[in-house]
Amino acid sequence: MFSLTDNLQYYLCTSSTDMRKGFDTLCGVVRSQMGRNPLSREVFIFVNRQHNTVKLLHWERDGLVLYHKRLEAGSFERPPYDEKQSSFQMKWSELVMMIEGLSMKNFVQRKRFDTTSGMDNPFTPSDTFRPRSPLLPWDYPSG
Repeated sequence: MFSLTDNLQYYLCTSSTDMRKGFDTLCGVVRSQMGRNPLSREVFIFVNRQHNTVKLLHWERDGLVLYHKRLEAGSFERPPYDEKQSSFQMKWSELVMMIEGLSMKNFVQRKRFDTTSGMDNPFTPSDTFRPRSPLLPWDYPSG
């Protein structure tokens, strides 16, 4: 099934990509330039020199999927990254902003709880939510 979610890891190829490249050639770019495995279930993002076309390469359980979008007007804005890197890990939210044409230059991320940050869980077992079990007929007050 076609599915891109925030549970996946996204990697932007920092060099401009010729959009005539297909599955096999983009897999070669992933291996040689980005140093990653194209069959790893990660999503690889490629942008052309004019920044008006983007391709996303993704391995699903039985084959590769290639998403391709070309803008008729405007351009995609890449997030800021180190020019020396051959690939840049992006967040799902950054990809969505790039595809939707939202600027990331003055983007400020508000603080959110993140279980993947390595921080100890601030909740103790007594603080966690436990749903009440449903009342059975004999639990109702009689009368």
